[in-house]
Amino acid sequence: MTRVEDSANPILVALDVSTAEESVRLAKTLIRHVGGFKVGLELLMGPGPAVVASMASLGKPVLADAKLHDIPTTVGRAARQLGRLGARWVTVHASGGSRMLRAAVDGLEEGAGGRPAGILVVTVLTSMTADDLAEAGISGTPGRQTARLSKLAASAGCEGVVCSPEELGVVDQVAPDLLKVTPGIRLTGTATHDQRRTADPAEAMRRGADYLVIGRPIVRASDPVGAVRAILKQAASGA
Repeated sequence: MTRVEDSANPILVALDVSTAEESVRLAKTLIRHVGGFKVGLELLMGPGPAVVASMASLGKPVLADAKLHDIPTTVGRAARQLGRLGARWVTVHASGGSRMLRAAVDGLEEGAGGRPAGILVVTVLTSMTADDLAEAGISGTPGRQTARLSKLAASAGCEGVVCSPEELGVVDQVAPDLLKVTPGIRLTGTATHDQRRTADPAEAMRRGADYLVIGRPIVRASDPVGAVRAILKQAASGA
């Protein structure tokens, strides 16, 4: 398993913009300064999955954050399509169960055609607390739920998990071989917006993150390259 494509740069920029043109322009601005890009639901549901191919053509790894969750056959076929478009990783909700996860793994592998590609399991969204889990009928803390889902991801052959900075240690304990991709990253003293379980770049790296998914602090900055440099400086102090 390839742990990190570009170990010198852990930043995956979340291209949370509404048009393909904006995403390409931003990616080209940042490409020499970051480790890769995340294409999320706003782009996938707007200009469409072809954005994944546009990003992949730039030569950096692309995370297709599709958060797939359906019957195994449907998820497998969707993952295969994203693999064909060049996705390095595809996210899938673990609550679909092991058969669905294995279908995603197989579909992505088939679509990638021998190119490195892996499934990342979404554990507990960084916007959720224990109260939110209870409201959804899930008992226990985010840490306990992350532990359960990380074990499931490992047993189904997934490459890694998406988890908050607070649960990085939990993943290390129960499934140490999984790649750990971490959203909810904010520079010290900046707004957390709708994120609840967050950390600054240095803390996330100290806790064992392999990749940091960062959107608003970069995308909405007046100087995106300068924002990346500041984030890398903080991250380096925790690596």
